[in-house]
Amino acid sequence: MTTSTIEHILPTGHDRAGEILTDEALQFVAELHRRFAPRRAELLGVREENRSQAASAGRLDFLPETKEVREGDWKVAPAPAALQDRRVEMTGPASPAKMAINALNSGAKVWLADLEDASSPTWYNQVDGVLNLRDAALGTLEHTSPDGKSYALREDAPLAVVVARPRGWHLPEYNVTVDGQPASGSLVDFGLHFFHTAKPLIANGQGPYYYLPKLESYLEARLWNEVFTFAEEYLGIDHGTIRATVLIETIPAAFQMEEILYELRDHASGLNAGRWDYLFSIIKYFRDAGEQFVLADRSTITMTAPLMRAYTELLVKTCHRRGAFAMGGMAAFIPNRREPEITEAAIEKVRADKTREATDGFDGSWVAHPDLVPVCREVFDGVLGEKPNQVDRLREEVRVSAEELLDVASAGRVSTQKELAGNLYVAIRYTAVWLSGNGAVAIHNLMEDAATAEISRSQVWQQIQNAVVYEDTGNSATRELVGAELERQKETLRGEVDAETFEKYYEPAARLVADLVLSEDYMDFLTLPAYDVLEGR
Repeated sequence: MTTSTIEHILPTGHDRAGEILTDEALQFVAELHRRFAPRRAELLGVREENRSQAASAGRLDFLPETKEVREGDWKVAPAPAALQDRRVEMTGPASPAKMAINALNSGAKVWLADLEDASSPTWYNQVDGVLNLRDAALGTLEHTSPDGKSYALREDAPLAVVVARPRGWHLPEYNVTVDGQPASGSLVDFGLHFFHTAKPLIANGQGPYYYLPKLESYLEARLWNEVFTFAEEYLGIDHGTIRATVLIETIPAAFQMEEILYELRDHASGLNAGRWDYLFSIIKYFRDAGEQFVLADRSTITMTAPLMRAYTELLVKTCHRRGAFAMGGMAAFIPNRREPEITEAAIEKVRADKTREATDGFDGSWVAHPDLVPVCREVFDGVLGEKPNQVDRLREEVRVSAEELLDVASAGRVSTQKELAGNLYVAIRYTAVWLSGNGAVAIHNLMEDAATAEISRSQVWQQIQNAVVYEDTGNSATRELVGAELERQKETLRGEVDAETFEKYYEPAARLVADLVLSEDYMDFLTLPAYDVLEGR
């Protein structure tokens, strides 16, 4: 084994960081970097080439070079026992420990333990998240709050099965350098988690399971498969022990679902259908392809819009044809006992959305709050009964064309200045809280993560570029109008927080959002420049 030069910075104030940042674990991360970081860099470069070609053509299509895969007779490996039933999945950050314990105790079948969009990637948070997941695997996770309240893993019912989500391929980790280069956030998150939890999880009858975000091609899935194979060999565990569920949250990935499952077939568990990241990706991918790709106000685009129906029905059909699980999207609503009427109305919307998913053939779905676990479970219980899933429901009647996946007009064309104000408010507020170290933010009774800020700021940028006329005012989207509205939203937020917090987090957040929405050039990810601010670069 080749020795790598690795340097790391311990997180300030974390007295247990040394339990995770051991020499052996860091050596494993270094090996991952040396073997796979060069290919990662190549594939990130290919992303822009593919995007430019698609925007110039004004379309995407299913790949002719992989036709044999789509027409072939193959299936993914059978799901392990721990992942047979995924009817309700709780999502949330892996740090702090209190939230991790609540998620594990929630009654959900699975916990998506998020090291990505619901986590602000401070070095402290990333290490603390892995530490919590290591302790959970060992059964020792506990927490005592400053006011003396104790939190511990329940013993009276099963805990949720952990499926961890590392950061996407695009994000770096400045606090780990290998041979003089910043490491990949993906490889750091995966490497530390896998190294410390794989064997304890296997001993518990589970295993190292992952959600893979932001993939744009089957070649990126192939790279993950190579990482998994190497990692299993490195620790001497059986090939295929790792299982991955891929989030189909980019528009190019929607055209390569079969191929993505095929590349991961020994390690594949399923695919997931979301909303905000998927719509954000459509704007990003076709940002210079003309007004036919201008999205309506995001609040008006539901999962029943024709282009979203095409995407979700194709996902269910693809998964079940290949023996994989189809996982539904997020119910982000946060119940509030002080507002019973609003809460009940929102829960009915959640119930309707989960009913759509269950009857469409999804095997389970996501919720962001423990109080929604019983709602989701009740709906899927009603469809599944005693069955753990409905992978045997093949949906052979579904036929989806490239045109249907790209039919942006089918989602409507309404844009309003009222929603412009809301988008700017959310983008600034979320980014400010993210800069303060918290990646899961409650805004207007919804649990939001980075995807919300991404779609919000992207819609504003797209409206300016296409001089969209707002239906409620008749005004056109210009830099001057948006700049003035941004100032109004900033002042609104100034009145909601104390002066020190505003100056420290909201001022830089507002500058960052202004730079992103008013620039001629489009930044692929808000979290890239925000991470530079977070790290003081």
